[in-house]
Amino acid sequence: MLVYVIRHGQTDWNAIRRLQGQKDIPLNDFGRSQATENGKTLSRILGKTVNDFDYVASPLGRTRETMELLRGAMGLDPTAYRTDERLVEISFGDWEGQTLPELKITEPEKVKARKAAKWDFIPPGQDAESYEILSWRIGAWLSSVDRQTVCVCHGGVIRSMFRLVSGIEKDIAAEIPIPQDRILKVETERGIAEWIDAAA
Repeated sequence: MLVYVIRHGQTDWNAIRRLQGQKDIPLNDFGRSQATENGKTLSRILGKTVNDFDYVASPLGRTRETMELLRGAMGLDPTAYRTDERLVEISFGDWEGQTLPELKITEPEKVKARKAAKWDFIPPGQDAESYEILSWRIGAWLSSVDRQTVCVCHGGVIRSMFRLVSGIEKDIAAEIPIPQDRILKVETERGIAEWIDAAA
């Protein structure tokens, strides 16, 4: 199954590397321009097949706005897409809204534990998740995809997709950079997840 995956555009929290998780932080102007440019790129890639795809986004505001800007740039109805709760970002629990430098001061031992085993580390907080836990719901979503799809989601979600589809080691998946100005092409049956050259 073919899935084009786009991370939401930049937010102010992204810009200062504040742990965002499931907090509903809006795009900034730069993030809106990233979303629009990704839409133009995807329009070139899909050509006349744009209406053959299912369009789905995480329900958080930054992903919905990204999807709407992306679809608008493609000449499509910005609101004609659906959301799926399983695509929401990883929860950082009590750490959401803080930066790692701040946490190194207040919770140095937990930050060290996260660095030693980032994929499996669960931050403090009732709703907190590890990347491993996140990958369970992302795996369930991938298994449910039954047609060509364009998906707008989050950095942690895309890390999970890399591990699930490509089988890369969890330590690599936990650290892989996830840009906000590129499109990921995922072919689940072939085990391929690769970034598309914007000039394609």
